[in-house]
Amino acid sequence: MRVIRVLAIALTFAVGMGSAAMADGFKDCTKLDKASWKLAGDAEAKAKAAGYEVRRSKIEGSCYEVYGVKEGKLYELFYSPEDLSLKHTIAK
Repeated sequence: MRVIRVLAIALTFAVGMGSAAMADGFKDCTKLDKASWKLAGDAEAKAKAAGYEVRRSKIEGSCYEVYGVKEGKLYELFYSPEDLSLKHTIAK
């Protein structure tokens, strides 16, 4: 009975961790040290230049995550802080 309880707890934990990882989105953009990253504002400027209305931005893992609206639709844009290249886009 104790083995079943331990397995149930382990399975619950594993499923919870998998869901949390999926919710975070894309987060591997660079291996470069943060001291060498370009400015976050430059990622926002790049999104604006691409036609997005920027709502906010944050650091997600090793990416700059920019939330923007284009043609009435919300997007999450993931930029590499190393060279500000667009690595991934998620439409919401």
